[in-house]
Amino acid sequence: MNLNQVTFPSTDIRASVEFYRRMGFEQIVDSLHYARFVASEGDTTFSVHLLPEGERPSKTVVYFETEKLDATVQRLEAAGFTFLQQPRDEPWLWREARLLDPSGNEICLYWAGENRLNPPWKMPKA
Repeated sequence: MNLNQVTFPSTDIRASVEFYRRMGFEQIVDSLHYARFVASEGDTTFSVHLLPEGERPSKTVVYFETEKLDATVQRLEAAGFTFLQQPRDEPWLWREARLLDPSGNEICLYWAGENRLNPPWKMPKA
């Protein structure tokens, strides 16, 4: 199986659409309650859907990988995005930066390179 689609809950669909378009994602579906985007690298898609009033977004963290992490963060900051965490090297051998979307969903921009699928502590094949 191939994981391709993740859907973010949104408390304000228009604000979410503007946020992800400003990040550089191409919007491919639009409705009053739902929007879908294609990743700027590769062909993965993700969506935002309007939450019923009173419901809260999940605490799931969504990861977008880019080899040009530091340059991407600089470009987004210049466009007015605020990061919770600047790019930093983590003990699990990934470089990560974090921000929130307008609904409070946590987004991690990262670069892991070979360590994403083959960390030094990878389990041996059975």
